[in-house]
Amino acid sequence: MMPLVSFLQGAACRGGQIGRLAARRVADFILPPQCVLCQAATADPGGLCAACWREMAFIHDPVCQRLGTPFAVDFGADMLSPAAMAEPPAFDRGRAALRHAGAARKLVSRLKYGERLDLAPLMARLMVAAGRPILADATVLVPVPLHRGRLWRRRYNQAALLAREISRLTGLPVVDDALVRRRSTPPQVGLRRPERQANMAGAFAIGPDGAQRLAGHRVVVIDDVRTTGATLNACAHILRKAGARRIDVLTFSLVTGSEALP
Repeated sequence: MMPLVSFLQGAACRGGQIGRLAARRVADFILPPQCVLCQAATADPGGLCAACWREMAFIHDPVCQRLGTPFAVDFGADMLSPAAMAEPPAFDRGRAALRHAGAARKLVSRLKYGERLDLAPLMARLMVAAGRPILADATVLVPVPLHRGRLWRRRYNQAALLAREISRLTGLPVVDDALVRRRSTPPQVGLRRPERQANMAGAFAIGPDGAQRLAGHRVVVIDDVRTTGATLNACAHILRKAGARRIDVLTFSLVTGSEALP
């Protein structure tokens, strides 16, 4: 009798947790978890179905150590791509979880333009897995900022959402206001590399007390997608002037050249 009494007493003490678990089991029975992209049935909530997962073009080693672009052949450690040697980026290292194609492109578009804030946790988990080499050395996360006018219209900054989720997974602090976007630039969609670089000229500045808060830090700049790198290069130039010791960039997806620019 006493073991049963003890069990019931323990169950009563854990009532909140058990209630939540029971409610989730009932909800999963009535409304099974669905794929975040196509609404097909999945094993776990907040994930992708098998068909959408097969569309995910993950970036694996070997990659260029500066740009993070994938190599077809392993040329050995610390190998740089021709693009990185011909036009070195302003940042030290770049990494991305996926090529900007298929399901990855859909996720970026729906987070950015479709108000699908629920996609940020999944995307951040994949970014953390891909960015372990640079996150291990980092001391602070800095999201690419939106201009206040665009932020007012969209009501959220997708880069900041991803940075907060990455912070939750890694414990790294986020400095949301380290960078400010002082000029509202036209959308980068459809622009080629020289146009994007001109578009970004003078677009960013260090926020109030930003130099004091970033000096000596190893910064990881967070964004949803890297295309030509013009935006992230512009951010890196400003952060370098503010005294950041190291500047790496981490995005969810990367346009590698085989995909059309978004």
